[in-house]
Amino acid sequence: MNLKLTGNHVEVTPAMRDYVNSKLSKITRHFDHVIEVSVILSVEKHKQKAEANLHIPGKDIFVEADGTDMYASIDSLIDKLDRQVLKHKEKNLEKRNHGTLKDQEFE
Repeated sequence: MNLKLTGNHVEVTPAMRDYVNSKLSKITRHFDHVIEVSVILSVEKHKQKAEANLHIPGKDIFVEADGTDMYASIDSLIDKLDRQVLKHKEKNLEKRNHGTLKDQEFE
């Protein structure tokens, strides 16, 4: 998994980088086939914003979260990303186990 971490109007400290890495391990625990993750941390007035673009085989997942604290924004971002990844994984398992609708019509 490649991680690209950038900051807009905020310096990405080693502590932030480690925090994002540790939180992203939750995603890779549920889904092994993550190709690349691009995380953008930004500050706009009093709003701390975190955005992530996750590239997995067959789909790109984009999630954003904001709050008053950067670490809280990252936590919210990872929770949203985890829900999206699990949803994608369940859809793929359902397709694989039950086939497509066209296959079921002819049985």
